[in-house]
Amino acid sequence: MDGLPQWVRGRTSRQAHVGLPEGTVEEEHGRSGFYGPASHLYRLHPPTDWLSVEGPAAHRAYDTGRLDARDERWPRVLLHNDQVAIGLQCLVDGRPEFLRDADGDQCTFVHEGTGTLRTEYGPLPYRPGDYLIVPRGTTYRFEPAQPTILLVVEAWQSRFSLPERGLLGRHALFDPAVIEVPEPEAVDEAGEFTVVVKRAGEDTEVVYPYHPCDVVGWKGDVAPMRLNVADIRPVTSARYHLPPSAHTTWVADGFVVCTFAPRPMEDDPDALRLPFFHRNVDYDEVIFYHRGEFFSRAGIGQGLVTFHPTGLHHGPQPGARQRDAEAAAATAGAANGSAARRMADEYAVMVDARRPLRPGPIAAALEVDGYVRSWSVPAPSRVPPGG
Repeated sequence: MDGLPQWVRGRTSRQAHVGLPEGTVEEEHGRSGFYGPASHLYRLHPPTDWLSVEGPAAHRAYDTGRLDARDERWPRVLLHNDQVAIGLQCLVDGRPEFLRDADGDQCTFVHEGTGTLRTEYGPLPYRPGDYLIVPRGTTYRFEPAQPTILLVVEAWQSRFSLPERGLLGRHALFDPAVIEVPEPEAVDEAGEFTVVVKRAGEDTEVVYPYHPCDVVGWKGDVAPMRLNVADIRPVTSARYHLPPSAHTTWVADGFVVCTFAPRPMEDDPDALRLPFFHRNVDYDEVIFYHRGEFFSRAGIGQGLVTFHPTGLHHGPQPGARQRDAEAAAATAGAANGSAARRMADEYAVMVDARRPLRPGPIAAALEVDGYVRSWSVPAPSRVPPGG
């Protein structure tokens, strides 16, 4: 990688994530989001078994259920940098005005609720699990039929596109044909209609004497899009734990959006099942938990957001490791090896950002106290060095 040789020193496995040396855990020290150079370190102790962590690089969690806002014009920013903003929005009755974001393209994930995304291109009905892509400069309005909770990812310097699928082919993960775009539905209605344009974070109101969704037809390759997570078919391996990059759904300059969907876990007894420990120093990691049982995290429920800045190790918590060991033992003890293949039964959205993310205005009010301590192991259970 980068012209450097591959060194091997000490006790290692022959292959990454498979057949670890007895009594060790594996850590990946990687670059460029699992695409670049990497080394694997085989440790005697999980690198997340710290006693304490203090400082801005500490892992954090946010409870979106604490969001005390509804029917606000724009999403409330939770985390952001100069390329991406990650926000939350709660809609009950909706807003009367139309919106036009001139600052960025929006990737909205519907966590709860149903309704219609009304756009000048035409309407798109929405339901839980939908990704809704709204290109920069599109006139739109959310019209909720039920109370709606949205995770909104705004790309400030680029647009959202599909990832390269390489050897898998362009139809892997999901066929692009399942992406829906709106049919025009012109509204010929007189009156006063307000469109709010957001530019450089400030609003400009434009009033029209006609309905702004008066388009009778359109053609081209810029349009609002809808993709439901039920249409995503994850790539899996029975004998090798794939990195998060294998679950990439959307890419933009400086960040990616990935989707963890239900999938069978590895059933090779020598292969890792839980995410490997890693300290990917090039990306901050944000995960929004939508539905299911989140096998790598203990005590994480639906609607929570975790934030793992670069620098500190990432990896499964002790409770998750214990559950995995118990499940593996039960599977190994099944008669004739007939136990059903275990499933990672989860839906979650991950945003990996190349530049450091900063907490937004609502972060402090939503923060779950002590999340970083969920990796801590009581001191008496530790074996001193050389012990």
